[in-house]
Amino acid sequence: MPTDREIRDILTSVKTIALVGWSPKPERPSHRVAAYLASRGYRVIPVNPGHAGRMALGEVVRATLAEAGQVDMVDIFRRSEAAGAMVDEAIAAGAKVVWMQLGVIDEAAAARARAAGLRVVMDRCPAIEIPRLGL
Repeated sequence: MPTDREIRDILTSVKTIALVGWSPKPERPSHRVAAYLASRGYRVIPVNPGHAGRMALGEVVRATLAEAGQVDMVDIFRRSEAAGAMVDEAIAAGAKVVWMQLGVIDEAAAARARAAGLRVVMDRCPAIEIPRLGL
C-alpha cells in the first residue's frame, strides 16, 4: 500500500488521466470523479466504448485506452475481475501510474504493473485523497 507521501507525489506529478469506465450519468461516481479531477486542472480523457465519439470534459470519449494516447495515469472504474485487462493495457500504453478505484483490487495485476515499472494505487479514490492530503 502506498504511503501518503507516495500518493501525494503521484497526484502532484501526473497531468493527464485516462478514466476507464467513465459514465455520462451525473449520479455515477465515475462521472463525479472525472469532473472533480478536471476541475482540479488535470486533463481527463474519458474511456467508455458505449459512448465513444461524444464530447465530455472538453475531450472526445475514447472507446479504448489505446485510443486515449499517451497518459500519465489510468484511473480504473471497473469491477476487480476486469481490472487486470485494463492494467495490461495501461502497461502497453506506457502509463506511469495505475489507480484502481475504491473496491477495485487485483493483486496479480498490481504485481504485473509494478514489474513493468508502473506505480500502483488500489482501493482508493483520488477525489478523496486530494482533499485529505490538502492538495
